Parts: sequence; structure tokens; C-alpha cells
Amino acid sequence: MSTTYDVINPATGKAVKQIKEASVEETDAIIAKAAEAFKSWRNVTPYDRSNLLRAFSNKVREHREELAKIEIENSGHTRGNALWEADNVANVLNYYAGVPERLYGRQIPVAGGVDITFKEPIGVVGIIVPWNFPMPIAGWGFSAALATGNTVVLKPAELTPLTAIRLGELALEAGIPEGVLNIIPGKGSVVGNRFVTNPLVRKVSFTGSTAVGKSIMAGCADQVKRVTLELGGKSANIIFADTDIEAAANAAPGGVFDNAGQDCCARTRILVEKKAFDKFMEHFEKAVKSFRCEDPNLDSAGMGPLISKKQMDVVTSYINNESDSKLAFQGSMTPSGDGFWVPPTVLLPKDTKAKAWQEEIFGPVVAVLPFEDEADAIAKANDSIYGLSGSIYTSNLGKALRLSRAVETGNLSVNSHSSVRYWTPFGGFKQSGLGRALGPDSLDMYTETKNVFFNSEN
Repeated sequence: MSTTYDVINPATGKAVKQIKEASVEETDAIIAKAAEAFKSWRNVTPYDRSNLLRAFSNKVREHREELAKIEIENSGHTRGNALWEADNVANVLNYYAGVPERLYGRQIPVAGGVDITFKEPIGVVGIIVPWNFPMPIAGWGFSAALATGNTVVLKPAELTPLTAIRLGELALEAGIPEGVLNIIPGKGSVVGNRFVTNPLVRKVSFTGSTAVGKSIMAGCADQVKRVTLELGGKSANIIFADTDIEAAANAAPGGVFDNAGQDCCARTRILVEKKAFDKFMEHFEKAVKSFRCEDPNLDSAGMGPLISKKQMDVVTSYINNESDSKLAFQGSMTPSGDGFWVPPTVLLPKDTKAKAWQEEIFGPVVAVLPFEDEADAIAKANDSIYGLSGSIYTSNLGKALRLSRAVETGNLSVNSHSSVRYWTPFGGFKQSGLGRALGPDSLDMYTETKNVFFNSEN
């Protein structure tokens, strides 16, 4: 039996909309519908599938203001971020619209005939989307999956379902056939778990916590079901004394406090070469205190609220743990009253074993420690179960290359905090995940390679 719940605006703590949760039976019915739609969608000509994805991209672009407004209200994202996120969905769809006509196999030289490979769609793909970036991460999954001929059942996070629901409607308006892209709001324990256990779902793509990702991976093993995981992060921002320290300090807040730190790529550990530590902290304090935490509807907002009271309580528990870390300083925040607000916060952990240094806080909190030399920086950066992203600030090209190879992480930026471009691969090392999203590598996540040999000797 279906139930309903209220979606909450995290900036105000007030209900926005009531959402119906799908039951197991309803989930199974939609999965069956996607399986039936796969029979025809996989055979849509490359030309026609490309045009449908471009039409979907254009439809999203036409509705960018509407989608951004929904995301601001549902997720507390700043207006600037929400507009970028809507554009990202459109851009990713447009990028993968070029795939159907270029989904090449290979001809491999063999004796006695011809050997060729095909990239075949997997079938129904279950995509489970987190609450921190509801629009882009949904788009990263369904764009590549649809382009390669799969059909999709997508479960948005319970806290942030509204943009995914609207994107599903826009897909139909753009001409994507019924049953090809299906949005199923509901509990992870119901809808998400059924993606894992229903044999009609042939692959699961999950973005979220490492703990939940492990349980999904274990569940998929029963059917040897394909799985892609994009999980947690505790990324390092490594700053050497030979760089422009003031510029690095001014850039650092954006690398961690964007989206209120609710970002698996957030550079939540800052490592500063010891001889530049005091200078960095002086400039960093000014930068943090000028970082604007305010009403996300304002164009000037640098960050908005946390997603929920539960998340706010988790984040503040790290800030208040004086036995673990010392509070260095905090930025300001203008909102007052209801809502889930925490200011930008800088901690000085006692050592690398501190919880604030090791655990993913998922809030606007950064821990800062000094390092002695390259070897110490590498050791401290790699002292983590995670390996998703990171930054290196140095003016020495050789040092940048050495560190880039030595740091165990899937995405690195030198002299910047950029992690994600839709035409380059994204994914993690270690317990940050399996597989890659975006760019050309994502196609391998949504296809099977079929090898065919043609005997030419009879």
C-alpha cells in the first residue's frame, strides 16, 4: 500500500509538496513496463535516438529557470548552482546524443574469417540518485543509459524528488517513448532494494554513502548484476609554499563550502606546507569570513542550508567535539529562524586520527593540518579509505606531476578545484566507488561487449 510524505524546504523548514511513495508492487509494475519498452527502444535507429535525446536536451534548456526554482526550494541550492545544474543536465544529454551514431565496435584480425565486436545495451538499468546533487547525477546516469539503448527506472532521494519528477515529464514532452525513462519516488528500502532484487533490472547505478553502496554491491552479487558505485570522499587540498598562497587561500572556501559542503568531491582536508601554514591561515580566515552563507535565492549566495535537521545535527556534532579538534574560526551566516543552517567552519584536528580528519562530515566543515615535505603530503593525503577527488597547488610542474601520480584518487585538479566536466571521466579509487560516469568511459558502464566471428572458409 502506498503512503505519502512531505518534501521540506531546508531553508525554511516548511513543507513544499506531498509525494506518494511507490510500493513494492507498484515498483515491479513500472520495472515490467521498462522491460517491455526496452524491446522497442533498443531497436530505435541511431539517428532517431540521437534526435530524441537532443529534443530532450532542448526541452530541459527551455525549462532551466523552472528547474532551478524547484531545486532551490527543494534542496536549498543557491540560484547560481541550481541554474548550472539544470544546464548540466541539458549539456550531458546533448553530449550523449552523439553516442548512438558513434557506438563503435572493433574489427579484430583473426585467421580464417572476420572477427567483430558490438556494444550491446544491458536492458533495464536502475539508477539510485542522492539528495546532494539531484539533477546532475540523475542526468549523468540516464543520459548515458538511454543513449546506449537501455531503458531506465530511476529512484530519486526521498528528500529531493521534485526535479527528477519534472525531468521525467519533460522527457515525455520531448518525445521519449512511454516506459523508457521512469521516475519512481519511494524509500530506498522498498524501491531501491527492489532494483537490486528484481531480475528484470540488469544493472544498478548507485550514488550515495559508502555503507549503502556496500550493501547494494552485496545484494547485486546474488544475480551477478552489473553495478556502478559513486560513493564517499574525504578529498585533500595540498598546498605547497611555492604557490601563490593568497590565491590558494582565496580559492579554498569554494573547494569545500560549495553546496554547504554536501559534496563527495569537497576538499574537506587541507594540507599546507609547514613553512607557509601561518600565512595561509591568515588569508584563509579572511576568505572564509567573506564567504556568503545566505538566502539561496540571492544571486550573491555562496552557500545555502544543509538538507535536513538530521544532517545539521550530524555536522554540528563534529564542530562541538573539542576532544577531537579545535575550532579555528567560522564564517558568518545571515539567515535566522527556521531552516537547517550551519556557517562555514574551520577545524584544527589534533592529528590525522581525528574523526574530523578521517570521516566524511558532509557539511561546511574543513580540517587543516601542516605537512613537512612531498613524502609527508602524499602519506597524509593517502591516509584515507576514500579516493575520489583532490587538488594540488604548486608552481613546480615536476612536483605537480609527481603528486598527481602518487595521490590515490580518481580525479585531481592542479591549481584549481575543478573535478567534473561532462566530457571527461569521473569516479573514485578505493572505497569511493566502482566504475566511471561521464565522458567516453561511461559507455562501458551501460553496455556489454559481444564478440562475433564469421568463418570465411566455407
